[in-house]
Amino acid sequence: MLSMTGYGRGEYREGGIELTVEIKTVNNRYLDVSIKSPRVFIACEDVIRSAVREKMTRGHADVFISLSDKREKCKTLYLDEGTAKAYADAARRVKQMLPDAADDFTVTSVLRYPDVIRAEESNAADGELLTALTAALDTALDRLNAMREIEGGKLAADMLARMKTVEGYVASITERAPQVAENYRSRLEAKMKKLLEGVEVDEGRLLTEVALFSDKSNIDEELTRLGSHTEQFRQICTEKLVGRKLDFLVQEFNRETNTICSKSNDIEVTRLGLAMKNEIEKIREQVQNVE
Repeated sequence: MLSMTGYGRGEYREGGIELTVEIKTVNNRYLDVSIKSPRVFIACEDVIRSAVREKMTRGHADVFISLSDKREKCKTLYLDEGTAKAYADAARRVKQMLPDAADDFTVTSVLRYPDVIRAEESNAADGELLTALTAALDTALDRLNAMREIEGGKLAADMLARMKTVEGYVASITERAPQVAENYRSRLEAKMKKLLEGVEVDEGRLLTEVALFSDKSNIDEELTRLGSHTEQFRQICTEKLVGRKLDFLVQEFNRETNTICSKSNDIEVTRLGLAMKNEIEKIREQVQNVE
């Protein structure tokens, strides 16, 4: 079982490249990946998302990438010919205006003027940067999943402990259920005797009323299904990607418990049912954090 909450960090330090990848994840119904990286890795965002998808199926992941590139790299010089020509034309016009001024206009001086020439660096990641990114990202994802697995184990232990509590409530309700009809019979008989003031109660009619009540308030099917659900819950918890299955199963737990509370017509069964619903809700909250 994997939790959707976790953190992983990967680093690459080699050949003047210092790159760090950090990944933080939280629960989310679907997989959502947000990337914050230097501009040099903009073209790599699809690759990063694909790598995350291979390790995650649900959750929101924030990927943070920082880079310090200290390598000596060849730079390309860009000459803005239009700007250089404009400076040259302006120099000629000034010469015409001031013919006696010394003419120190040279090609070298043009190169010093603003915006005539500038150094350009590649905006795309080269092979070394891609290697560094892949290595750091893989490490971060492995550490993230290691943490998510640990957290998932804790979630499983907590939910299974609560499931044991739910089983206790189911056992108590199962023990109490047969008494409900008998209690109803005793109350009904006492009420009829009081109303009839000494007239003998029609035993046949009394038994018919009790039988109708027993049929209406019978919760055997619900208790059987709850027993089956608890077995399925334990089985699913041994698997890896279980969030959606457990979410559906918890809904079934709630449905059966609601039916028991509505059919019971018994204070003690209702009390036990409400306590069980409270425990199921705590399990549901934990399930929301499971991938």
